[in-house]
Amino acid sequence: MRLVMTEPAERMDRPYARRWWALLVLCLSLLIIVMANTALTVAAPAMTEDLGLSSADLQWVIDGYTVPYAALMLLLGAIGDKYSRRGALVLGLVVFAGGAVSGYLAGSADAVIAARAVMGAGAAMIMPATLSLLAATFPRAERAKAITLWTATAGLAIAAGPLVAGALLEHHGWSSTFLINVPVAALAIVGALVLVPPSKAGHHGRIDYGGGLLSVVWIGALVYMIIEGPHFGWGAKAVTAAVVAGVALVAFVLWELRHPRPVLDVRRFTDRGFAGSNLAVALFFLAVFGAFYYLTQHLQFVLGYDALDTGLRMLPLAGAVFAGSALTGYLTPRVGMKWTVTAGMVGGTAALALLTQVDSGSSYGDFVAPLIVLGLAIGLALSPCTDAIMGAFPESELGVGGAVNDTSLELGGSLGIAILGSLLATSYSGHLSDATVGSRLPGSSLETAQDSVGAGYAVAQGIGDRARQLAEQAAHTSDPQQAERLRTQAGQLADGARQMTDAVGSSFADAVAHTSLAGAVILGVGTVVVAVLLPRKGKPVDEGAEDRELESVG
Repeated sequence: MRLVMTEPAERMDRPYARRWWALLVLCLSLLIIVMANTALTVAAPAMTEDLGLSSADLQWVIDGYTVPYAALMLLLGAIGDKYSRRGALVLGLVVFAGGAVSGYLAGSADAVIAARAVMGAGAAMIMPATLSLLAATFPRAERAKAITLWTATAGLAIAAGPLVAGALLEHHGWSSTFLINVPVAALAIVGALVLVPPSKAGHHGRIDYGGGLLSVVWIGALVYMIIEGPHFGWGAKAVTAAVVAGVALVAFVLWELRHPRPVLDVRRFTDRGFAGSNLAVALFFLAVFGAFYYLTQHLQFVLGYDALDTGLRMLPLAGAVFAGSALTGYLTPRVGMKWTVTAGMVGGTAALALLTQVDSGSSYGDFVAPLIVLGLAIGLALSPCTDAIMGAFPESELGVGGAVNDTSLELGGSLGIAILGSLLATSYSGHLSDATVGSRLPGSSLETAQDSVGAGYAVAQGIGDRARQLAEQAAHTSDPQQAERLRTQAGQLADGARQMTDAVGSSFADAVAHTSLAGAVILGVGTVVVAVLLPRKGKPVDEGAEDRELESVG
């Protein structure tokens, strides 16, 4: 037996014998690129302290990964279809690992942002390749089950990222969260060469590079606008990005409508099932990434858990994703994807609605039920949507199909962090201002505290440190009157520190409840739209793809 798998999946006259081992490699590849985003949420405080990051620096450390990741997927998925899907996977893993090494060695904000951008480019090759190779390797009868496991892995990675990062931060620095990706990527590369059969489109004309480049421009500009506007204000950069995104999108649609072999046939979005599936993916990850963004902050800052404890407390979400995935594998063939997806979105809306009950007295126990319901909802809804999206594409465009699914996911996640994150910041700032009325807190300190919940607790700690310094001075002062004045000032500052701590915690809890309500409304309205779009019954999604494939052959 050859060490490297060389027989293409398309030439096999029977199902590939080691396809489930190949799926394990694809899921491992998916795991590290999703974890690369979620792990950073718990590593961010240590990175901020070590590198002296501003809030803007930290935002771009996180989102420097997202922009190239979302923008490049469609073009790179098409290139993988034409030349080699497995080649795209392996090259993506090499680039991703190289970026991770650069991140480990980085000593400045700019270097970390650049490393994250390289990792994002690698992820843009990996993500669509995993889905296209899955679809090429598995027979249609097993594809839904394989996609269910793929989706469950994505859900696991959302919760596993903070857990792995937390475990590393117990004994190592933040840079270890970059380096851990390297051996996993190396293992995935070996596994891909040994276990994953090569695959490419049996017939694929010239790549529509014009449409591909326009997709890079409009998606990249849109994601940049989503990040820049809500977080840094609607100045010249955000407005310019919005204009570029709008113009490039119109140009992209017009180009694709006229091109004989477009990189993406935009007419597919007139199909209700296809449009509804993409909308469901985007809305779901808007809710999931938005909720994850503020839940990890609440667990760390308000409830005081360290990085590892925060990761451990996200595990109910991961377990529930697997349970929901098993449930959708049973329900979807029996009741149809319309009802399974709708039920999952209703569950996601209910999870966010439960989070509206969060207040200053909430403990971790109040978060368990929302995490479990949200995990079940992810597992229930996303697998049928991904299966439907992939089924809408012929064999020659499986990489593009994976890219469309993953772009919807990334755009939804970016919107979730931007919209819900911006609303969270505004709500927290307003509540903190109200809670500190009459506190005699200097305006500059209040402005600093309003920047984020972490900054708020830092201000409270600074006041407490000053109180302790005055108390120590009083203890070493021989003048009784001066000592008494110092003790009085220390007592007032200590009371102020306690009040500030309580105000920050209650303000952030109120902001979480307020933001969750907005998220529940968005997802609830989206649920109704998706339920209307998804067909109750109809011809299998693969049938349309097969028709288009036959037309392209002729």
